[in-house]
Amino acid sequence: MIIILFFVVWMLFFDTNSYLIHQELNDDIEKLENIKAVYKDEIDNDKLFIENMKDSNELEKFAREKYYLKKENEDIYIIEHQDSIKNQK
Repeated sequence: MIIILFFVVWMLFFDTNSYLIHQELNDDIEKLENIKAVYKDEIDNDKLFIENMKDSNELEKFAREKYYLKKENEDIYIIEHQDSIKNQK
């Protein structure tokens, strides 16, 4: 009985393939799968963005909003709302 108890304790805690190590590895796998899901969502969003940018109207809209590009003989007015202005202290 003592030998069996010793064997069980050894396998659970001290062996290189112990239960505790398996639990740590399972936790690591779960974290990595969550990170993988986040990156997969980002990739899907980027693919959708790239697909939208193939349309010239969407590309023009993006350039105007992001980089304030304009056509010739066109004026652009940037309107900032009060809550978007940073306070200088």
